[in-house]
Amino acid sequence: MAEQPVPRDDISGGSSRPSRMPDTLIIVFVLAIITWLATFLVTPGRFSLADGTPPRLVPGSFELAAGPMPAPFFGAHSTVGFANLLFEGLVSGSRTGATIGLMGFLLVLGGVFGMLSATGAMDRSLQRLLDRRGASGGLIVGLFIAFSIAGAVFGMAEEAIAFTLILTPALVRAGYDSLTALITCYVATQIGFATSWMNPFSLVIAQSISGVPVLSGLEVRLAIFTVFTLLGAAAACRYAQRVQQNPALSLTRLADERLRAQQSSAQATSAKPRRGDGIILLILLAAIVWVAWGVIARGYFLPEIAAQFMAMGLAIGLVAWAFGLVEGPNALATAFRDGAAGLLPAVLVVGFAKGILAIAGGDQPDQFTLLNTLLNAAAGFTAALPDWLTAWGMLLVQTVINFFVSSGSGQAAITMPLMAPLADLSGVTRQTAVLAFQFGDGFSNLILPTSAATMGCLAAAKIDFALWVKFIWKPMLAIYALASAILIAAHAAGFS
Repeated sequence: MAEQPVPRDDISGGSSRPSRMPDTLIIVFVLAIITWLATFLVTPGRFSLADGTPPRLVPGSFELAAGPMPAPFFGAHSTVGFANLLFEGLVSGSRTGATIGLMGFLLVLGGVFGMLSATGAMDRSLQRLLDRRGASGGLIVGLFIAFSIAGAVFGMAEEAIAFTLILTPALVRAGYDSLTALITCYVATQIGFATSWMNPFSLVIAQSISGVPVLSGLEVRLAIFTVFTLLGAAAACRYAQRVQQNPALSLTRLADERLRAQQSSAQATSAKPRRGDGIILLILLAAIVWVAWGVIARGYFLPEIAAQFMAMGLAIGLVAWAFGLVEGPNALATAFRDGAAGLLPAVLVVGFAKGILAIAGGDQPDQFTLLNTLLNAAAGFTAALPDWLTAWGMLLVQTVINFFVSSGSGQAAITMPLMAPLADLSGVTRQTAVLAFQFGDGFSNLILPTSAATMGCLAAAKIDFALWVKFIWKPMLAIYALASAILIAAHAAGFS
């Protein structure tokens, strides 16, 4: 955490001199070139599928194509080529996922919270709160634990983007930095996601496919969740307090100073409470409760949550106009447009990532793809390890596969039919194999540019991916070291 401050590029607030770190788009572009070249050298493969919901791989059914299937440079009609991988990535998916669904979700969210910011209600209310109570480490710990529970109970991921939009200016105003907001919100959700004892989108599906009783191993998973969450909350609090005491330690110092200057300017213009502020905050609170209820009780996802926040934005806009908190409808329209534009970089990165997957042949197990060849090779790698290292090897495999298949349920459907019987052959319990899946699927989201939730939260906090990697790589080593120790111990104890 003690590195010297590194200026951010335009996506994260601008800089007086060029950054020495590559832009996120450069990173994914290089990955796209590597993947394209791999299509000329690597033979794709496929598996057979057994009936079921979701369909499951048949172990031992892997077969290779006759030879490599090179992707062209220019793809016409339904063929995906290198030159059109970004377009293909941007138009991929459905209304409930990346990229089309995520694009709509991010644009709506960015626009709505742009309108909320333009009213100034949050700034004025937060300033009054800080003047009365000040900022404390207890706030960081409480938020971290709350978001970790949300990740564990209902798999919060993309939903964290909205909370990052709220928390970033609030915590920066409180003397912390935008990295603190991302840690407190998104990192916490993924720690909860990876160590959950009841996540319906990953744990339940993985246990069902593996033939393990659903929600079994509850006591052990609760203990693991508690350890990771408390350690994470303590680390987040320690970092937040260090940055608050010495802002020069923050990698995002320059951009955060600009944000504070903008907030101070707005607050100086109208420091006193204004009529309508309370109504806007009540609308925001009601929307958050509505979204939480919808996700937990009704299974709402991107389309429904976007509509809920759009309804919130319309109500806030009407209140702000009625009470004169904005200069008129044009100001609201400008705020909506600027807010939406601020999240477009995340959409482009996810589009590139989906295009990379498309040029590799996609992610269908019964089609010839490079991903299937990688999965089969990874299973072979795991089988070749000593028995006591097999569970750790499964963690590595799940981490690598998560780069290509960022959906927890999708990754479970693809990998667990191979990992479960492999566990039987190597003496690892299937429960331990499921735990390796959870760790690899959840923790790796924190650093993968192919994760829609990660890129969305980074865009919401205005943090460039390359800077995030510079910050998070050491904590990631600690997380994986602890996860590895737990897996090896679980294998030794025969966790079942």
